[in-house]
This record gives sequence, structure tokens and C-alpha cells, in this order.
Amino acid sequence: MKILLVKPPSLSDHIQPPLGLGYLASSVAGRHHTTILDMLKTPLSDEKFRHCIAEGRYDVVGFQCYTPDLQSVARLARLVKQESPRIATIAGGPHPTLLPVETMEYFGDGMDWLLRGEGDEVFPRLMDHFQEKRLDPKAVPGLVWKTGGKINVNDKTHFVKDLNRVPMPAWDLIQPQTYPPAQHGAFFRRFPIAPIITTRGCPYDCKFCSANVLSGQAMRFRSPESVVDEIRMLYSRFHIREFHIIDDNFTINKRHARTVLENIVASHLPISLAFPNGIRIETVDESLLALMKKSGVYLISLGLESGSNRVLKLMNKKLTVEKNEEKIRLIQKAKIDMAAFFIMGFPGETEDDLRRTVDYSLRLPLLRANFENFQPLPGSPIYYELEEKGELKSIDWRNVHYMTATYIPRDLTKETLKKFQKKAFLKFFLRPRILFRHILLIKTFKHFVYLAKRVYHWMLMS
Repeated sequence: MKILLVKPPSLSDHIQPPLGLGYLASSVAGRHHTTILDMLKTPLSDEKFRHCIAEGRYDVVGFQCYTPDLQSVARLARLVKQESPRIATIAGGPHPTLLPVETMEYFGDGMDWLLRGEGDEVFPRLMDHFQEKRLDPKAVPGLVWKTGGKINVNDKTHFVKDLNRVPMPAWDLIQPQTYPPAQHGAFFRRFPIAPIITTRGCPYDCKFCSANVLSGQAMRFRSPESVVDEIRMLYSRFHIREFHIIDDNFTINKRHARTVLENIVASHLPISLAFPNGIRIETVDESLLALMKKSGVYLISLGLESGSNRVLKLMNKKLTVEKNEEKIRLIQKAKIDMAAFFIMGFPGETEDDLRRTVDYSLRLPLLRANFENFQPLPGSPIYYELEEKGELKSIDWRNVHYMTATYIPRDLTKETLKKFQKKAFLKFFLRPRILFRHILLIKTFKHFVYLAKRVYHWMLMS
């Protein structure tokens, strides 16, 4: 059976290998013929996409779907059905997982199935049964399907218990060495770059985040040996020279983190490492940071979120400004650069809180800072609180992006929020020391072009 897995076009300016689709492709390897189409990397007009579908003679077309992707996925799914109604369409990812009924209603007749949760074990089972014409939709965990006009949502979002049973992503289909210098961190030390994960799960319950719903609260770990085997393979076969560890909680289990890093050191590979997705700042200590530095880590991202302890408490972050600064001094002492994420416009936030966040970012020894507007992500605790209060009725899910003011707190206006966001970016990055360092970090003219596009895009959206 022929399967096409699609990463849809979106507002995102992070063009990086689609790990999730790579894992799905590897789960059906040897039984089905799979192709991956990354439309962020390779944009296609609707006409060219339809030609691709017709030429490929696919049996199934699957879509990755984050909340900002809804409109694109709906349009592409309709094009698939217009080209050939016999092709089965399926979407998975955060939005279908968290809002299955609403998502299926939005897609209408363009979508046959949604798959909630991790698909490593469920997706191949679904594909096998579909090919053999013995599919019982009720028996597939996490499947969303239709009978007549009724939408059925099967119980239980599926999570893989043993990550060592999950094969590596289908890197042959992804071809990571062909990706441009426009990945998550924007800047890099070596190139080409590949993202990898070593853990899944999140035991924390920050109010703005839905990670523990999407990947489960229980932490699951790959063996350090399998992680380094993947690094070795990517280094030798695809000439990858930098690795971005994109776990939600790499350092939560220090024994696991240390063993992975020690094995990387023992490999003697001349690589660089970064954590652009962020780590929990309270989990680091001097010895772990020293080992990170020794293994090639040059950048750690931190979810600082706010410069106001009042807002951090509202977020249920379970950290304070003072505790963050204590750990930041340790990271600075280890001579590892830092980037930070700040959320602006969290429910209950005031102008004074925003001012504190901007001032906080400027006094910290950060190399970069991202000032992102709060988004009421489906599945997060704050989403349900706002929904109960009736404050989500005006949300346009087609325009959800961290640079757009999707939600405005009661004590703020959209104009005020956007003013603070633009002010934060400009004040942070136009300081001579920071600006000069970033100029020195530009590797090639092509890298400069992507950076210029990103700055223009962000300033335009702000």
C-alpha cells in the first residue's frame, strides 16, 4: 500500500526535519511504501499538490496537524478527495488529539480518520487492517471516525510504554542533510543539523501547556546506547554535525541525562549539541552542566516565562524569578549560552507584569530571548478555565500563532500587548553587545537570508 505523509505549509519559520512523520514512516517500513512531503521545506501550489497526489497513486494520505495547521490541512484534504475520493485521509497531532470532535467537524467530508496520541504502534495496525479490508474502527485505540453523520471517538489516547521498541525515524525518507539553515534555534555552531529525542512525557502541570496530555505524565526513556547509535548513524550516513535534543524534559532524570552525555563524550564525535526546546531550569547543577559542556553543548533554552513572581504563580510554574537567576548564574559559570522563552499576555497579567518581564530579560546574561504571545492551547488547564468563563468564543483557531495576539487579558488591550512585544524584541536585540554577537554568528549568505526573512516575518506579525 502506498502512503503519503504530509507536513502542511504554515506560518512557522522553523524548517526542520519532521520527526513525528519520520517515526510513523518507520513504523510501517517493510509492509507499506511511504513518502514524506514537507511543504514547509518544499512549498507546492494547490495545482502542484494535486498533481503530486495523482502521480503518486496513493492509497492513504496522512497529515501532521498542529493548531495553526487547521486551515491548511482542511484545504489539502479536500484537494486529495477531489483528485481521488478512494484515497483515505487521516490527520494526527496535537489538535486532533486534544479536540477530536471539533477537529473532525471542521474537516468535514475531507477527512476519514483522526488518530489521537502517539501512532508508533497504532498507525501500522490501522494501515495493515485497512489494506486487508478487515478494519474494525472500534478496535483501534485513539481513532476518531464517522458513521453516517455521527462522529465516534475511541477511548484512550495511546502511549508507547517501551521507547526502545520504537525504530529510529525513517531518516532515508527525511534526508536531514538537505534541510536549510532555518531550524528551531535560528543560529547554529555546525551544519547540517538533525533533531533527536531521548525521552517522552511530562509530569509537570504548567497551566499554559498541554504537553502532559499529549505525551502522558509518565516519563519514558530511550536507552542511552540507542541514542548514541542514532547520532553515529546520522553523523556517518547523512554527515550531520549538530544535534538538537528536543525533549520536553531531558534533565528530569539526571542519571539518564548523564549517561547519554557520557556516551556522547565516549563516542569522540566532533559534534555540537543544543537544547532549543528548553529544559527545566531547576534540574541542572554544576556537575551536570560541566558534563554538558564537555559533550559539546553550547546552547540551552530556558522556559523562564515571566519576570513577575505573581504571574509565575498564576501559571503554576512552581519557580520564582530568584530561583531562576540562581540557576542562570550556574549556566553562565559553565560558559554555555542561554536563550529564554517569555510569555506575554497570560490571563491576569497587567502592564506592570509585562514591564517586569522586559526589564528581567534585559538584566539576565541571555544570548537570545523569544517574547511570545500567550495562546490558549487546547488541552492546557488554562484553556478549560477560559472556556468555562466563556472567554474563548472569539478565538480564531485559523490564526493561532505565537506572534499573533489571539487572546487579550481583561486588563490589557491588543495595542498595548503588541507594543510591549515589539518593544521587548527591539530593546533586547538592538543592544550593541547582543547585535554584534549575532552578526558574528551568521555563517553564510543563505543563512543571512533566512534570518532576514524571520526578522521581517516576526516584526510584520507583531
